[in-house]
Formats: sequence, C-alpha cells, structure tokens
Amino acid sequence: MRWAHAGHNVVIGSRDAAKAQASATELNAALQAAASHANNVTGADNLAAAQDAEVVVLSVPYSAHEGTIASILPALAGKVVIDVAVPINPTDFLRVSVPKGGSASKEAQTQIGDSAKVVAAFQNISATHLKKLDEKVDCDVLVCGDDTAAKQVVLGLVKDCGMIGWDTGPLDNAVVVEGLTPVLLGINKRHKVKGAGLRITLG
Repeated sequence: MRWAHAGHNVVIGSRDAAKAQASATELNAALQAAASHANNVTGADNLAAAQDAEVVVLSVPYSAHEGTIASILPALAGKVVIDVAVPINPTDFLRVSVPKGGSASKEAQTQIGDSAKVVAAFQNISATHLKKLDEKVDCDVLVCGDDTAAKQVVLGLVKDCGMIGWDTGPLDNAVVVEGLTPVLLGINKRHKVKGAGLRITLG
C-alpha cells in the first residue's frame, strides 16, 4: 500500500492469479478510501509478477520459501530480490530458529546464485503499522546485503514508505535481523501490543 501510495506500480503475486487480482482490487479500494488517488496495484501469478517487476519482494512463510523461489527463478536474473522471510520455530514461534543455510536470505541467495542480488529487509515491521497510511511508522528498517548498489535501491524503497533504513552490513548479518522477529513477537505478546518495532539511536 505504501509503495503504491508513493507512486510505484505494484504487482502482487500469488500461486493463484485470481487471488492476487482480488487482493489488488482490495488494496486499490483501500487506497482510494485513503484519498491517495492511487490505483496502481495489479495482480498476477507469481512468475508473471516476478517477470514484470524491477524489484522482486519475497514475502512468504518460510515453509513456502524454497518452493516459491524455485517457481520464479527464471524471472530473477539481473534483479534485486528483497527477502522478508523469517524462519519460525514450529514448536515455539517466540524462540529464534536458525536454518541450516544460516538465514532465510542466505538460503535464497544460494538457491538463486549470482544471477540476482538478495537483500534482507522489512522483517521487523508490523503490518499493523504499514496499513495505516495516515500514520507515521515509528520503526526503522535494517537492511543486509552483499551488493552496495542493491542495498541502495532497498534503502530508497524504505524511504518511500516513510521510514528510516540502515545499512546493517553483509547478508551474513541477516541471521540477526531475522532473529529479532520472534523477539519482537514475544514483546507483543507479553505487553499485549501488536506493533513492537526497532529504532536505531546515534549518540
């Protein structure tokens, strides 16, 4: 919603194109209701969405991570792939889970190879905040990746969402960023809130 509100054309992907199109219609209606005058969200199947995109955002449950990448792999060459996936402990979602590949984003880069640049970002931002276009998101975004130019693209997209992004180093550091998500979920649960986030302070 925030990228569409900022003027970007957004293509939602799904295994079911009709489901993606329905989601796009819903988001366009919400944007119109928010008086953003944006109507630039469309829907398609995952492969078609990835083919149309300049930047691909992989926002799926970790259980669908590998399979989704495999399904869109032919469309990723030369692109920036923003990986939002977080490995969740199946028996305790409040406990950090580190996958065999080191992190979801590292596994994505290994699976994709050198044809695309994977950047880890947005794992720690609550959808509760992102949906409220009339409110500022009082959270920062940690951005990890091995390619400086790719990280700059993502940092620009963070800014377009009205947030501050921080270059937090190489993709190896994504294990920390992903691990913060269950920490924040635990804070939400213990303090009965929905949108705990992070803020970097300098001083």
